[in-house]
Amino acid sequence: MNTEELLLYRDARMLGIMKNMVALMEGPEEASSHLACRTAGDLLELAVSHGFYGNLWHCYLAYVLANHENTFSKTCEIRGRVEGSINLFARHDLELFLELFHYDIASLDSKYRTNLFAGLADYKDSGQNSRIFNKRIRQSICRLGEELAQARDVEQSLSTVTEFYRECGVGKLGLHKAFRIGREDETGIVQPITNIEHIYLKDLVGYEMQKKKLIANTEAFVEGRKANNCLLFGDSGTGKSSSIKALLNEYYDRGLRMIEVYKHQFHQLPAVISEIKDRNYRFIILMDDLSFEDFEIEYKYLKAVIEGGLEKKPDNVLIYATSNRRHLIREKFSDKRELSDDLHENDTVQEKLSLVSRFGVQIYYGAPEKKEFQEIVRVLADRYGIDMPEEELLLEANRWELSHGGLSGRTATQFIHHLAGRSSAAR
Repeated sequence: MNTEELLLYRDARMLGIMKNMVALMEGPEEASSHLACRTAGDLLELAVSHGFYGNLWHCYLAYVLANHENTFSKTCEIRGRVEGSINLFARHDLELFLELFHYDIASLDSKYRTNLFAGLADYKDSGQNSRIFNKRIRQSICRLGEELAQARDVEQSLSTVTEFYRECGVGKLGLHKAFRIGREDETGIVQPITNIEHIYLKDLVGYEMQKKKLIANTEAFVEGRKANNCLLFGDSGTGKSSSIKALLNEYYDRGLRMIEVYKHQFHQLPAVISEIKDRNYRFIILMDDLSFEDFEIEYKYLKAVIEGGLEKKPDNVLIYATSNRRHLIREKFSDKRELSDDLHENDTVQEKLSLVSRFGVQIYYGAPEKKEFQEIVRVLADRYGIDMPEEELLLEANRWELSHGGLSGRTATQFIHHLAGRSSAAR
């Protein structure tokens, strides 16, 4: 087999191991044993960094298919099987892959007088966490490798790969939930976050009206209907950030992704949007704890991106922000006093208000009343299995909040974590 014959899946960055393996498969017995050892080492390194197990050759081939963003894979993501001539070219490539999946790499040991490849054909995972993928992703890729190795023909391979793309997506944007802005490389400026907090809306006690508004806007966005940029503002520790993070876990399987951006990175937003605008996913750009001092000008980048630049913001991108400030930009009495050194005082005020007006949905999260705080404590204590009389529990909670930031969901959570840690230590 010649990897140069691939039409859709031709990418020198991902096919290095494949080319070496093909050389070993087709080469004479006196071919370099050094190449055999080096290729086995590359497969082992891939397994350690990505958390793969089982037949590492199959895992590698599945990894190439799962990560390769091409016309076919990006067409199938979210929508699944499509009609058209693209399937003809996909069958051509998958027929070559099928040949590779059916090759027994253990036979290379006798050919090159090594004892390496039999171990790679049945590799046992060390149990360490992957540096690249979370558990769900690596299991999906390993399972894809197993299914393709058992495929009888190219039609079964095509169905298996298409279903994988529909269910899991393709490339970093498909396989991962959350992203941050990193240094731009050959894969783009958006970099995956592999370890995220698994929190759901049902885990957040109270704020039902706020969550209902947030869900309604997000549902519309995920379903392709018109939706607004969203600002969650109010007191600290009330669950603003957690509410947005929970959306990711609720709607990931429906194509929602989230990109975390800090204000010093706003000038990179055009590059981020350019990378994601043509994909079949829905992206929320999260700006957590957003606020500006009156001397900071980064908000001007944000205003242009949200609304006001020549390029229209793509329909698959929304901006969700959290802030303790209602109007995001610091305001002073001098902005509104009758005598000031500003020649056009009203223009200054309008300039500062123009950013928040670009968020069509604005949801207030206020600090809970004492009864609401106690209800949060009760629910969390039950969830964490805290065995304590209610009267004593609430008394200690009241003492805790007096010296730990006041009434808030964050304070209640910290108090319960304190009790859970103390009970674990006692046991």
